[in-house]
Amino acid sequence: MAQKPNILFIVLDDFGVDQLTAYGYGGAAPARTPNLSAIARAGLLFRNAWAMPTCTPTRATFFTGRYPSSTNVLNAVVSSDLANSEISPYEVTVPKMLKTQGYVSALIGKMHLTGSDLDGSRNLPYGWQTMWKLGFDHFDGYLDGAPYPVDTRAGLSTFGSDVADGPYKCGFVPRAQFTGGADSGACYQATGSCENLAVGSDGTAPGRSCMERGGIFDPGQSCQSSVPSYIDFTAQNGYYTGEFIVSEADGSAVKVTASDPAGRGYRTTMETDRAIAWAKQQGGDKPWMLTLGYSAIHAPLQLPPKSLIADDTLGRNDPFVCFPGSDAEGAPAGQLSGVVDPRLITNLMTEAMDKEIGRLLVELGLASWNDDGTLNYQPEKTNTVVVVMGDNGTYVNSVKLTAPGQFDAARSKGSPYQTGVWVPLLVAGPMVKEPGREVPHMVNAADLYQLFGELAGADVAASVPADRPIDGQPMLAYLTDPGQAGIRATNFTEVGMNFTNPQATSTPFPCVIEAADTCLVFFPDKALCDDQSGVWYGPGSTVAGVPAPNGYSNCAQVSSFRVANGQDAVKVYPRAQKAVSDGTYKLVRVDRQNCPVDTSDIDSAQCSGYALTDEFYKIDTATPNPTLDRDVGSSQASPPIATATSTDGNAPVITGLNGEQQEAYDRLKAELDKRDEVASYNQNYDSVNCPGDGNRDFVVDQQDLDNWTELSRLNGGQSSWYDFNHDGKTDAADQAIIQQNLGRRCTPPAS
Repeated sequence: MAQKPNILFIVLDDFGVDQLTAYGYGGAAPARTPNLSAIARAGLLFRNAWAMPTCTPTRATFFTGRYPSSTNVLNAVVSSDLANSEISPYEVTVPKMLKTQGYVSALIGKMHLTGSDLDGSRNLPYGWQTMWKLGFDHFDGYLDGAPYPVDTRAGLSTFGSDVADGPYKCGFVPRAQFTGGADSGACYQATGSCENLAVGSDGTAPGRSCMERGGIFDPGQSCQSSVPSYIDFTAQNGYYTGEFIVSEADGSAVKVTASDPAGRGYRTTMETDRAIAWAKQQGGDKPWMLTLGYSAIHAPLQLPPKSLIADDTLGRNDPFVCFPGSDAEGAPAGQLSGVVDPRLITNLMTEAMDKEIGRLLVELGLASWNDDGTLNYQPEKTNTVVVVMGDNGTYVNSVKLTAPGQFDAARSKGSPYQTGVWVPLLVAGPMVKEPGREVPHMVNAADLYQLFGELAGADVAASVPADRPIDGQPMLAYLTDPGQAGIRATNFTEVGMNFTNPQATSTPFPCVIEAADTCLVFFPDKALCDDQSGVWYGPGSTVAGVPAPNGYSNCAQVSSFRVANGQDAVKVYPRAQKAVSDGTYKLVRVDRQNCPVDTSDIDSAQCSGYALTDEFYKIDTATPNPTLDRDVGSSQASPPIATATSTDGNAPVITGLNGEQQEAYDRLKAELDKRDEVASYNQNYDSVNCPGDGNRDFVVDQQDLDNWTELSRLNGGQSSWYDFNHDGKTDAADQAIIQQNLGRRCTPPAS
């Protein structure tokens, strides 16, 4: 019997179709991605693939086959969320399903499926063993949602203990021509070794060379017999450090910190190295699935090592990229670099990741290098299926704004519009017929659950409870049958708000993402807001006139302050957003809080009440410039055909459509209305629809008591899936809810 195929699943972070020339886009200055293009030529390019608008909902969807409103994983998980908004260990995840077919599974790098060990691990019941409980035999990655902020001190504690207090916004000491820079100095390693460095032959700053080697640079100094006390190896520095949790099939787990040599280096390279090491350890007696979650191109944007960039790539050898010299003479400080630099650095990060993807395939024996340096990839000669997908659209300051593509930075990651959810999906493998095809049909992140099961030979429908069917649709037929018609009638995406943990000590404050004209209250500190290219209005705000020391607490205050100071008010980030499309028409539903302006009493301004708005669009996936669901008044506007708003909590009704439009609208509205019902059912599951049923099998029984007993003893009895009253504790009050409802059988939602 032939060996089942291995599966290599590569997830790209904040990476929409706007970035890739393989899709016919990439803007006026596209990144070089020859290896991703080679995968597309050797396999299938899915032209119309959707993800969820943010990372955790998409990634949870990959591994459960369920839309966010079916699992309550509605937004990127942060330390102040309840565990109720994370993947439940009682779900039949992909690695659990594949285990029934003899597979061994590993997860490397970023996946952001769970809570973190920040703030006392309040939403991490199983601690560092979490990924093992979700079915992965090996995990070597990190629990947080992104690399930590850039250490602007460049590892020098002489600038203080806060990584945001230094002068080096790129994370390294620049050349002497810049303030605080140096053309020579000592490069210390976490091992205690040291090397004196000077400017490289290509003009590279020794501070950058040192950072690329995993070291910390002491400018203008020579190596000492011992590491100076102000060299700080404990702090993380964006993409050049990582805290990796390593857990194994037996449940054991350890943490590699930034002060460990194994936690220092360029993150994209470290992620690739770890993936190669695990795959090479597999003996060939069992098929494997390796999921590699790259951190790139998620913020913070940081220059990659020059060794991963072609000599003639724009920005590679420019010492002014990322430093103030890139500002045009006479332009307001930072204004030009704030537009140009992020996209240049994004291109460099993308090219570096593409090169590492090529190395991954070569070192795994799936491809080889041609004499001219291009990738020779012939998947039909392998027994491995390669799947590459983005987790959501590109983030605002990396979006390709120009032709080809002309995507919409104001409606990018975090929104259900095309720029926010339209992502690359490439699949190559030995069973792909007529490789090099484009598949025009709609597919969804949830469909990968079906694909992985189909590839492994699992009976997907029988793998999950009959009364909790998955949302994913079959995909394998697209690989094996070039004539396969579209399987999905509609595509769907959504994002909302997770359950907040009342026990959390961190409090989020307003951050304005000006490129998206949006105020959001997600981030608990200024450094995270800064990394997202935001303007912080919370404690320690540097905006002139914002009251010290506490700043503002809500977006009504922020808008009122801005208007009072001659600026425009900003939109508030919605509490829920959904969209559904039939491939031609698209219906977007936005549930946004009202945050009125009150310049007469800014401190007392409050947000109250919600407005529900439906927007009906016509879209396509054409090249070189697709029809996008852009806003009215934008430079390449594709405004909605019609809109409607309601403030009474009921879904609005759009009128005035022609026959074809009305037929499409009725169908799409019915789908959104159904998904609203599902969301409401699951958000109220613990309190109304099935209190006491923590494992979601629609019955409250002894198994629930046993599960509660286990979780109440873990992690100090903090937040878990058995925290029915959502107070951040798994305690006697939750046990009482189970006992009061023992024997209760609950009714699944009609859909």
